[in-house]
Amino acid sequence: MIDNFTVLLPHLLMALAIWRLLHRDDLDSDPSLPRRTLGWQRTKRLRSDAEGPH
Repeated sequence: MIDNFTVLLPHLLMALAIWRLLHRDDLDSDPSLPRRTLGWQRTKRLRSDAEGPH
């Protein structure tokens, strides 16, 4: 008979690893993608690009 502890331990360790991975701050940021800007930030940037350099 398989001991319940030997079945439970790897599953608990995997659950702990997944839990820790999901709560990382850098999980939500992808450096290969451009940063999303808010609507007012994008409008401000477009206006300053249209005006040209000062």
